[in-house]
Amino acid sequence: MICFVIHPEIFHSKMSSSENSSESSDSSSEYNEWEAQVFQEDLQLDAIMCRLLINMPGTSRRRYCDREREQGDARLMEDYFVENPTYDQATFRRRFRMRRPLFLRIVAAVTTNDIYIQQRPDATGRQGLSPLQKCTGAMRVLAYGTSADAHDEDLRMSATATRTAFIKFIEGFISCFGQEYL
Repeated sequence: MICFVIHPEIFHSKMSSSENSSESSDSSSEYNEWEAQVFQEDLQLDAIMCRLLINMPGTSRRRYCDREREQGDARLMEDYFVENPTYDQATFRRRFRMRRPLFLRIVAAVTTNDIYIQQRPDATGRQGLSPLQKCTGAMRVLAYGTSADAHDEDLRMSATATRTAFIKFIEGFISCFGQEYL
């Protein structure tokens, strides 16, 4: 929000220059004094409102939430994608509704097709969400019909990131496999 403050001397000089020199009656001087007083009170109220609006809780920036996305990626890898994962092939197939090699083929194709799905550093230099996190979040929304914020705890993804990954995943999947399978 931008607050404009007009200096009283500038206002007074403009007001006095616009006055006609032939009018010097008492009523016009009383009016000018009243107008200057009202103007001064308006300036004070504007200053108070600016201070209140600037310090208002709703006008501040968004609160940063460190979701520790690196831990979410490491946990996902340990659970499903390392040499000896926590969950076996049957659990993977039940949870993802496809076999692991097919899932990895889809992730690889969509990742090479869309820059959003690729892992890139953010503005602070930290690595962003991995392609596996983004594709897993999108696939879970597709498979289970869950809401976007349901993946915050296990994948460490915000609702906005899940929603965007879902849209980009669908676009990437259609462009990669649409001619062949759709």
